[in-house]
Amino acid sequence: MRRATIGIIGGSGLYRMEGMTDVEEVRVATPFGDPSDVITIGNFSGVPMAFLPRHGRGHSINPTEIPARANIWALKSLGVEWVIAVSAVGSLREEIAPRDLVIPDQIFDRTKSRVNGFFEGGLVVHCTFADPFCPELSNLLLDSARELGDVNVHAGGTYVCMEGPLFSTRAESNVYRKLGMDIIGMTALPEAKLAREAELCYATIACATDYDCWHESEESVTVQMVVNNLSANVANAQRILQSVAQKIPANRSHQTCGCADALATSIMTDRLQLPAPLKEKYSLLIGKYLS
Repeated sequence: MRRATIGIIGGSGLYRMEGMTDVEEVRVATPFGDPSDVITIGNFSGVPMAFLPRHGRGHSINPTEIPARANIWALKSLGVEWVIAVSAVGSLREEIAPRDLVIPDQIFDRTKSRVNGFFEGGLVVHCTFADPFCPELSNLLLDSARELGDVNVHAGGTYVCMEGPLFSTRAESNVYRKLGMDIIGMTALPEAKLAREAELCYATIACATDYDCWHESEESVTVQMVVNNLSANVANAQRILQSVAQKIPANRSHQTCGCADALATSIMTDRLQLPAPLKEKYSLLIGKYLS
């Protein structure tokens, strides 16, 4: 099976990678069921990449039903070490206009119905998550966006992740603003948490599609508004991906972000008490710590 060290998770509007060559569609079985769709592996700007549409081609999976554990596991099993997520978000700040891009550095969790980790059934792991996005990958994305020259990109910001699929009430939107949130979306979690447990470097290109409903001078958020603005952003996101592919290191041996060994001091359960079936199930994630 072909492998790639860079994985792209496409959000709303990004269901395939234009310009990817020598492509192969791969179906990956995981302990957590099937991923959102087949994974396309190919060359993008001469660099091997794996692409997965988060909602499936045709957008048939709502935010709460995204098989996030299967998605991250599948990418990890293909050799992916760097994951770039492209996501549609609403803006909670006047200065973040529709069609702007944001490279967030924080997340605030407002989800309610999602499984937030891989480990269960007798294996307890407590990962640090103070900085949910890989700072090194985020900086590479920011540099690539700025080099384009014609894209308005914001460095940092807090992404509040809501449950969905309905958009916010005005009361919720105004409270998030008062709490200091910058953008709002429905898909960063548990994706970012799972990426950390899988020891992947994970960062997001957040595409602002609208002002959330706090902005009373703007029309109410509609699906058509989101789709129109996101379509304008998808081309820019792909240009950023084309550029950043050339900047991502071939290996992470000199990285200081800590993502590559996030589990080194996080496994609480006594290794000697782990039954063989549990070790086998999670060998992809913890195998190097059991030898």
